[in-house]
Amino acid sequence: MKDFKIMADATCDLTKELSEKYGIITIPGHLVFPEGKELKAFLDWDTVPRDEFYTDLKKRPDEYSTSPANVDEFAGYMEEAAKEGCDMIVMTISSGISGAFGFASKAKEQVEKKYNVKINVIDTMRFGPGFGLMAVYASQLRAEGKSIDEVTAWIEDNKNRFHQAGWLDDLSFVAKKGRLTHAKAFFGTLAGVKPIGEFDYNGLTTVIGKAKGSKKAYTALLSYIEGTIEDPEEQIIFIAQTNRLPQAEEYKKLIEEKFHPKAVYIKDVFPSCGINIGPGLMAAYYVGKPISKDLSFERDLLNKYLEAKE
Repeated sequence: MKDFKIMADATCDLTKELSEKYGIITIPGHLVFPEGKELKAFLDWDTVPRDEFYTDLKKRPDEYSTSPANVDEFAGYMEEAAKEGCDMIVMTISSGISGAFGFASKAKEQVEKKYNVKINVIDTMRFGPGFGLMAVYASQLRAEGKSIDEVTAWIEDNKNRFHQAGWLDDLSFVAKKGRLTHAKAFFGTLAGVKPIGEFDYNGLTTVIGKAKGSKKAYTALLSYIEGTIEDPEEQIIFIAQTNRLPQAEEYKKLIEEKFHPKAVYIKDVFPSCGINIGPGLMAAYYVGKPISKDLSFERDLLNKYLEAKE
């Protein structure tokens, strides 16, 4: 069976270590910092310390921006693989958020005309760690001996099963950056309240409930995961955090004790996604039941747990 490479744009938020472990090539986009300094998207904190980045981002959110790799940049990475005779899967952030999928699709057309290779471009309908987890699943399927088309078909058939279960402290920031739906109902930072979000059918985050305090939020989230996850013992789970490391460590401990997954990784959200999320995210990402189109099942399930007495 012909070998193939897996590529993901930098909004997958995979660290260098995880990218190397799972053989995933990351394609950088662009970051614009205050004073107009533009850098390639990076998946480490070598350029700017994490705490410094999120502190300044909170003060000056409008002075930071991102853009995806352009057509020529996607094509450059594809050509490197094509020159080796490799087919490839190229995964991008949700087309509902970014133009990356369109750029990658145009690059695919250019490269396939020049080389005798197959390039499958996948719109993950996810961003950040949810996207990164999907790329890890693609890598695992490849390691099991699945073909490029079998892996592509599995991702396309199952991408709506990749869940987010966690909270966002400052919804005004996320809503302003276009990563949140139904923002008006939950706008702003609510003192002592944890707005709990889930991916919607289009890959954006929607608030499906509010917990009063961290203790209630953890309890409801664990029950919510239990009601939506499938085969937890066989899973790798990501926990993402933006300046909420102590909370993420507590969540990791609770998830490990309750579900006993294969592995739980606490992951930073790097600037490519962090610029659009801001400080205050703490969420788990896992594979479970298909997400309903209107989130009615998920909303009812979570609120049943939120309304339960301690």
